[in-house]
Amino acid sequence: MEATVKWSLVTAIAPVAWGTNYLVTHEQLPAGYPLYGAVLRALPAGLILLAACRKLPKGRWWWKSLVLGVLNTSVFFTLIYVAAQALPTSLASMIMATSPVVLMLLAWLINAERPASVALVGAVIGIGGACLMLLTSAARVDLLGVMASVAAMTLSSVGYILARRWAGEVDVLASTAWQLTWGGVLLLPAAVLVEGAPPALGVNTIFGFGYVTVVATAIAFAAWFAGLKHLPAGTVGLIGLLNPVTGVLLGTLVAGDGLTGRQVAGIALVLVGLLLGQPLVNRIHSGRKAVSNRAG
Repeated sequence: MEATVKWSLVTAIAPVAWGTNYLVTHEQLPAGYPLYGAVLRALPAGLILLAACRKLPKGRWWWKSLVLGVLNTSVFFTLIYVAAQALPTSLASMIMATSPVVLMLLAWLINAERPASVALVGAVIGIGGACLMLLTSAARVDLLGVMASVAAMTLSSVGYILARRWAGEVDVLASTAWQLTWGGVLLLPAAVLVEGAPPALGVNTIFGFGYVTVVATAIAFAAWFAGLKHLPAGTVGLIGLLNPVTGVLLGTLVAGDGLTGRQVAGIALVLVGLLLGQPLVNRIHSGRKAVSNRAG
C-alpha cells in the first residue's frame, strides 16, 4: 500500500508540471516558434538526464529508444501543435482527457493487462469530470485538429505502453534521457526547415525555457515513466487528469479567472475517478467480488 501511494504521488508530479507548462509558455516563451520550442524543451532535458545517468543505449535499445522518442516526443509535440492551432484549448484538452480509457485498452491489447471494472468506471467518471470542467462554451470543430489531437493521444499512448512493457530492461532515468534526446534531435531539422532561424532569447525567455526544460520535461517525464513502471497503465492515465485540473486552478490563482460551480463539480468528479483507479481500490473491489462469488 505504501509503495502504491508513493508511486502515485511521484507520477502526479508529471501532470501537475504539465499543467503549469501552458502558463509559462504563454507568459514567458516567444510565440510563433512551436517546433523550436519543442526542440529547446526536449533536447536539453534529454542531455541533462544523460549527464545524470551517464549511460548510452546498448544493443536493441538503440532502436527501442528511437521508437519511444518518435512516439512520445517528436510526433506527439508536432501533432499537439497542429491541434492547438486548429482547435480551442478546451476541446483539445477534452480529447486528450480520454487517454485513460485508451491507455487501459491498449495495455490490454499490447500487454495483456486487463483493466479492472472499477478502474473503467473511474475512467468514465474522471473523463466526465474533465469535460464538465473544460467545456465552458460552444467550441468550433475542425476535422484536421480533431484528427491531430486523436492521433497525438493514440500514438503517445502506444509509446507509453511500450515504455511500460520495456521498463524492466533498463532504468527509468536512462530510457527517459534517450527518448527525449532522440525526440529533440529529430525535431531540429523540422524546426530549421519550417521556422528558419531560432528565436532570440532574452532573460525572461531563458528562465522560461529553463523551467519548461528542467521541471515540465526532465523531471515530469522521469516521474511519468517511473509511474508507468510501477503502476497499472489505467491508474497512470487517470492521474494524468490532474493536468487540466492544474490548469484550471492556476487560471484561478494566477490569472484571476473565476472558479464556477460547474468547474468545482468537474474537479470533484476527476478526483473521484482518480481514486477509483487506484490499485488498492481495485484490490478491495476484486476481493469483495471473490467473496461474493464464493458465497453464491
